[in-house]
Amino acid sequence: MTSKRILSIHAHPDDAEILAGGTLALLAAAGHAVTIVSMTPGDCGSAEYSAEEISAIRRGEAAAAAKLIGAEYVCAEFRDLAIFNDDPSRRRVTELLRTLRPDLVLTSAEADYLCDHEMTSILVRDACFAAPAPNYTTGGKAVVLEHLPHLYYMDPIGGHDRNGYYVQPDFAVDVSAVLELKKQMLASHASQRNWLLRQHGMDNYIEQMVTWTRACGMRFGLLGAEGFRQYRGHPYPTSPLLQELLGDDLIRRG
Repeated sequence: MTSKRILSIHAHPDDAEILAGGTLALLAAAGHAVTIVSMTPGDCGSAEYSAEEISAIRRGEAAAAAKLIGAEYVCAEFRDLAIFNDDPSRRRVTELLRTLRPDLVLTSAEADYLCDHEMTSILVRDACFAAPAPNYTTGGKAVVLEHLPHLYYMDPIGGHDRNGYYVQPDFAVDVSAVLELKKQMLASHASQRNWLLRQHGMDNYIEQMVTWTRACGMRFGLLGAEGFRQYRGHPYPTSPLLQELLGDDLIRRG
């Protein structure tokens, strides 16, 4: 299969690594062009630095994590706790999609523990719909897409929605072989250890990620896995593109 443009859009630096880092590593290794986008630079994710200081640190960490798999990093420059489902925001994300021109988009779950995650999910879904519509103008120079990209949702954090209910993926990707690389990607986000300990009570965010990845794997008979659900709403593409790109040996269906 010819090389595809893969776009991962989640709310904050490190979200993509936690939830889809292994899958992105596998796609990049297979020769696909991967871009990781965070909606914000994580400007509220520190009690030690100012918003501007931690934003600069985290942009650098995110770029370093992406570089480990040969991916690009882009920040959409929204701000923490200030991502809203409104028309200006939708147009900004639409312009981003038209600029990066993905064949396939991975984004955050519709129901998750944090408003930024849920708003990102909605905005990305609707921007995918808007990106091929010529009369939905964005004020930028990017050309409208020729077609809607394939859209997939990552698991919510820990595999559970904001009420603690398990969210069943359509399928899981076997990331056992790249789990160490996934750990290295997440380790690039070193500034988050103190913040996650203070705010979330997570003493070792890397080990927590491994625990979540192994728990997903156990449900599918794998040593480590990442779960995904394909968005099949009309008129989005419904062919199993992500599954085909990864191959049957890496896919375990629920």
